[in-house]
Amino acid sequence: MAHADGTQDDLFGELVDRSLAATRPLAARLRPATLDDYVGHDAVLGPDSPLRTAILADRVPSLVLYGPPGCGKTTLARVIAHTTQAEFVELSAVSAGLADVRRVLGQARDRLTTGRRTVLFLDEIHRFNKGQQDALLPAVEDGLITLIGATTENPYYEVNSALISRMQVIRLDRLDDVAMGGLVDRAVADPGGLDGRIRLTDGGRTAIVARAAGDARHALNLLERVAAGAADDTDVDAEQVHAADGARTVPYDKNGDQHYDTISAFIKSMRASDVDATVYYLAVMLHAGEDPKFIARRIIIAAAEDVGNADPRAIGLANAAARSVEFVGMPEARIPLAQAAVFVALAPKSNASYRAIDAALDHVEKFGAQRPPLAIRDSSRANAKNFGHGTGYRYPHDFPDAVLDESLLPEGMEHVTFFTPTDRGPEAQLDARLRELRARRGTPGR
Repeated sequence: MAHADGTQDDLFGELVDRSLAATRPLAARLRPATLDDYVGHDAVLGPDSPLRTAILADRVPSLVLYGPPGCGKTTLARVIAHTTQAEFVELSAVSAGLADVRRVLGQARDRLTTGRRTVLFLDEIHRFNKGQQDALLPAVEDGLITLIGATTENPYYEVNSALISRMQVIRLDRLDDVAMGGLVDRAVADPGGLDGRIRLTDGGRTAIVARAAGDARHALNLLERVAAGAADDTDVDAEQVHAADGARTVPYDKNGDQHYDTISAFIKSMRASDVDATVYYLAVMLHAGEDPKFIARRIIIAAAEDVGNADPRAIGLANAAARSVEFVGMPEARIPLAQAAVFVALAPKSNASYRAIDAALDHVEKFGAQRPPLAIRDSSRANAKNFGHGTGYRYPHDFPDAVLDESLLPEGMEHVTFFTPTDRGPEAQLDARLRELRARRGTPGR
């Protein structure tokens, strides 16, 4: 039973708080409260950086903290909470609604009567719909609140353009290995962490850093699982880390930045003839469950755009791999996909056909579509010959080498060229052939 002065209730509350503190995850127990304790992102928060200066001076503008899970977005927001003299209010767009936003804005307006500002931290801001985001716009624009949003999705797609134009976007990348190693070392030794209960061998430390892949939360959760399964005062090696982590989930989103960044790296690796990078990014996509048909389409495009006639076999092999995906399915289809990607990566490169069609399209866009010469217009339709269609047509097979010594481009374009082959692979033969034909027709260029 509670005492009239509430002593028993206070004691019970303290016991609960201590119990919760002891059972909180390691990542939560080690969450830094100051900028000096914050790990990584020196480019954004290093000494004398504009954002660090603004935080320390309590002049933080409205921000969007954008980056992958575990990179420190929420941690940075809470560092700001410990630093600012303003009222710090935290909402999650997953559970909050328009009524919650209006309540916070009303309270912010009341605080301003006493001269106190409000900082609203909105986690997962991309989860708010357009109407909810619109409700924040006047408050941000008028300075009623300082809004700090956190998102794993590209804010330029997921946050209203009017709102984001009034906020500064801060990109936080995954932690590098140096920052991650420092975080792991601190967690092992910190009295609020593992307090030296276990030790990590060099291999164990490297394994945690590697498997975390820049995700601080994953690193600390993995370290906590490792410690839970190890006896006190033991050395933990890589094998124990792997056993505790199980199958590592590859960070990947099928419609977000990781999807586009990985497919971009895959395409550019094939284009650059880096076969090892090509196979690696292919493996990342397949492991993450990317649609193999999507991958096959990109290989076909690369075969045409970047290899072209430098090795015409590439597009045939790419198409065969695409058919294999439909006929065989996964996981076996990974093999023809790899075969085609490797071939495209190692093939001689030419973008001559790609440049030719784009140059021709550009010409049509600028000057319109000119009518073909009368000799090669269709003469099969009724009265077509009465209009001169087909008059003067010469059948190429009636001439030496089945070649006409004249241009068939529209009148006035006889000396325009679009296609410039390379001297790589089989396309070198096309180059020699083209030089001969253009010379016979009096066309300048190669």
